[in-house]
Amino acid sequence: MAPLLLADTVRLFKVIDGPNLGEKSEHNLTLSNERWRPRRSGRRRFRDRDRFLANLSSDFQLHSNADKGDGTVKYVLTGDGAGTLFLIDEKSGDIHATKRLDREEKAMYTLHAKVVDRNTNTELEPDTEFNIKIHDINDNAPRFEKEVYYASVPEMSEVGTSVVTVTATDADDQTYGNSAKLVYSILQGQPYFSVDSENGTIKTALPGMDREVKEHYQVVIQAKDMAGQMGGLSGTTTVSITLSDVNDSPPRFANHSFRVTTVESTEIGGAIGRIKADDPDVGHNAEMEYSIVGGHDTFNIITDQATQEGVIIIKKALDYESKRDYEFRVEVKNTYLDARFIHGVQFKDYATVKVTVEDVDEPPVFTRNPYIIEVHEDTAAGSFVGVVLARDPDADNKPVKYSIDRHTDLERLFNIESVNGTITTLKSLDREMSKWHNISVVATEINNPRQTTRVPVFIKVLDVNDNAPEFAMSYDTFVCENVKAGQLIQTISAVDTDEPLVGHKFVFSISATNPNFTIVDKDDNTANILTRRGGFSRREMSMYFLPVVISDNDYPIQSSTSTLVVRVCACDSRGNMQSCSPEVLPFSDGLTTGALVAILLCVIILLMIVVLFAALRRQRKKEPLIISKEDVRDNVVSYNDEGGGEEDTQAFDIGTLRNPEVMDANKLRRDIIPEMLFPFRRTSPIKDNTDVRDFINGRLQENDADPTAPPYDSLATYAYEGTGSLAESLSSLESTATEGDHDYDYLSNWGPQFKKLAEMYIGRSPDRET
Repeated sequence: MAPLLLADTVRLFKVIDGPNLGEKSEHNLTLSNERWRPRRSGRRRFRDRDRFLANLSSDFQLHSNADKGDGTVKYVLTGDGAGTLFLIDEKSGDIHATKRLDREEKAMYTLHAKVVDRNTNTELEPDTEFNIKIHDINDNAPRFEKEVYYASVPEMSEVGTSVVTVTATDADDQTYGNSAKLVYSILQGQPYFSVDSENGTIKTALPGMDREVKEHYQVVIQAKDMAGQMGGLSGTTTVSITLSDVNDSPPRFANHSFRVTTVESTEIGGAIGRIKADDPDVGHNAEMEYSIVGGHDTFNIITDQATQEGVIIIKKALDYESKRDYEFRVEVKNTYLDARFIHGVQFKDYATVKVTVEDVDEPPVFTRNPYIIEVHEDTAAGSFVGVVLARDPDADNKPVKYSIDRHTDLERLFNIESVNGTITTLKSLDREMSKWHNISVVATEINNPRQTTRVPVFIKVLDVNDNAPEFAMSYDTFVCENVKAGQLIQTISAVDTDEPLVGHKFVFSISATNPNFTIVDKDDNTANILTRRGGFSRREMSMYFLPVVISDNDYPIQSSTSTLVVRVCACDSRGNMQSCSPEVLPFSDGLTTGALVAILLCVIILLMIVVLFAALRRQRKKEPLIISKEDVRDNVVSYNDEGGGEEDTQAFDIGTLRNPEVMDANKLRRDIIPEMLFPFRRTSPIKDNTDVRDFINGRLQENDADPTAPPYDSLATYAYEGTGSLAESLSSLESTATEGDHDYDYLSNWGPQFKKLAEMYIGRSPDRET
């Protein structure tokens, strides 16, 4: 055993954690005080790590000069792993390890040792610190960050083009030996790719790799430690490499001749066929553009971006009778070019397209579309308006008939000759009512009525000077009483519904002999009305009517006379109107006194009628039930007492009360919830029912003995007449005799209380009536 002396400075243990790293295990103790020295320096060879740890106690011993070997000294160990990983013998100072040491878990342990007296527990030596370093062995294989890497490189890349760098890590100590020194190599993927042995960069190794030939590659890379020497540990990863596309392939037509057939009725802009070229590239490198070489006046070709097809469309209407066959060349080329591959290769191709037009039965075709026709207003009915013309474009040139769509001519103003298309008027036209008439003319093949064509016909109604001008508005003109001669009182203008080509020109005039007013034409289609004299008086004349003649300058000249009403009003010094004659304002905003009195009288009369009607209703008497003794008849007296109805099968009835022996033995009470705790028991009915008292006493005893009766007081009502009544029953229930079989004479013997009843029934007796 090699004892280690405790010192007051830090000591250092160097422990090798495995074999094959050296022949010797050195344990050096650096002392800063001469009295602390190792008793012995031991060197021992260990075959494996476990054996070394197991023999750690026989190699290392802490020893103090205070230890005389009499057992009074106690060694204490504290710090990293003390008590769990490292154990010390308190008596001898031997240090033991309890399990294997792994540098990757912890590379160094710091421990503290001290010597104390076992009996007094006082320190004999000061606390000493020392470190145990774990030296590395190659026990960890390299590991890549990912199990599978994905990378891409453009096709046709030069040799040595970098693809991707893969990196592995080794948990062993990189500063000690070659345990963590890695070397990269390629196990799969040659001869297409290579790898840099130092940094793991994968590069292309073969020129001219074509994506169209092979697109995907699987490369396996190995990382090996110990600098790639024998016995080193290794790890692998897989790299999936895809060649990305470049535009290295031109488009090519598989067939350099295409034939397309279409009908002549195809609309302009319609597609008649598609052609397609092949490009092995993908993405934007495969995008193509089609065009017609030299252009074409009838056809055009566009590119469908979704399918990369060339779509042939019509630019101009086809006509089988004019031309039936067409031929042109189509060019296709890539939209995007790569300058690295355009040398010596033509990135375009050509194909010939032949188009054949087929005949169809076409509808008639008008010579114009639309038609614009002018006609003067006031044209007489039956006058000529214009002519439309349509023909059958087919070779047969079938005859055509014409008609007007009456939905466009609801007033039926026009007519058309079905044979030659001549349009005439059915009524006189008025431009002031409508300046334009828009009708639709339909041309139909006589042999095939389904072939029709419509054309709009715009008929413009030209103006004729047939309307005279008139005032542009209604004028409210007044003249002040204190006006002077030559005073302007109104400016007038005119309008005319006609529209002459040179514009309107109106002439205004009044009678030259008018002593009160004069007019001045301003030559701008307006005129001023002036006073000829002063001193107007409302008492003499409150209103003047001034005729004004307005003429136009068109042919024939039209004129009209409009009357201007001039009121005479009182004005202030500034010429502002204050009041005018009441004759001029015959209507006032309020009601007159007479009208108010009439309305009030009407209201009073209505109130009296209502009061009288109410008084008459109060004085109305009720008619007696029996008007006279002679008027004796059946009378129905109604009571406001609602019974149970037809479905009320549980109600009492007189027939049951008079014959209680026929009552249902299982009939339950309706005022409580039945609970049949005991079997229902009913006493025997009283025979003959000779007296009402006996009947009621019997029912009372029956309810007292009934176990199902409620525990509270209840009221039971019975309607039983008894058999001792002199009047017997007045009810007709259960009676089979008719009303005529009864003798009511006994009613007169009942006393004054039944006098009225006796008079009613005795008076109706058949014997008395006879």
